[in-house]
Amino acid sequence: MSVPSQNRSPFVRKDFPWWLAAAVVIAVALGIAILVSDIYGQVFSTVSQGIWITVWVSLLAFLLASGLGLLLALMSLSEHIVLRQTARFYVEIVRGIPLLVLLFYIAFVGAPAVVALWNFLTHPLQSAGLFEPLLVRDFSLLWRAIIALTLAYAAFLAEIFRAGIQAVDAGQIEAAKSLGLKRFQRFRLIVMPQALRTILPPYGNDFISMVKDSSLVSVLGVVDVTQMGKVYASGSFRFFETYSVVAYVYLILTISLSLSLRWLEARLNDRT
Repeated sequence: MSVPSQNRSPFVRKDFPWWLAAAVVIAVALGIAILVSDIYGQVFSTVSQGIWITVWVSLLAFLLASGLGLLLALMSLSEHIVLRQTARFYVEIVRGIPLLVLLFYIAFVGAPAVVALWNFLTHPLQSAGLFEPLLVRDFSLLWRAIIALTLAYAAFLAEIFRAGIQAVDAGQIEAAKSLGLKRFQRFRLIVMPQALRTILPPYGNDFISMVKDSSLVSVLGVVDVTQMGKVYASGSFRFFETYSVVAYVYLILTISLSLSLRWLEARLNDRT
């Protein structure tokens, strides 16, 4: 028998999203300020030039990190001990390095090492005039930042994928084996669709974190939202207005993503 709505526990009732209403009020107020104020309008015009770079870095790095993270998760679940230990070594080492340190390491240690290795391997071709020597400055800071974010987030996503895959009931996999499904077919048709429901909430949270952590690429001079804000604030000394707009842009991006992911999660739950 259903419980009357007035007798339900407050922990069971669905709360009205007052936080969202408050956020919308603040967003509208700041949006009006941007429209009517020359100062806020100029700040937004400058900062918005970096939105595309922020979105591009976040999307590309997260897609690459997802691919590498899934590979690491499958390696950690492999029957071969070398693959398992390699994946575990990568995950534990990379997760123990702060993202900013890893960003500097890839940008100023890893990139020169890759360039030196490339020049060493292609030296005979360079001597024959078929290749020009590669210079460190030819390795763009944007791609160094994307690679650093990819390597960092792959370690976290690997654990999310591994937990989601292991959450699938073993009986489902045994039933798929009895039907003659090959390993890739079992993964694509049985394991991944069920694991997706477990994976989606933390996976979405990591994507939102990626959007925020993409601001760290500004330390390399990549012209994202944060870098454009730093440039404008240092020249105008309008720190309050500038960083209010920078925070506004990031909040619009992250809250929109959060609401979209909650809607998607609800849709998936409705289908079960």
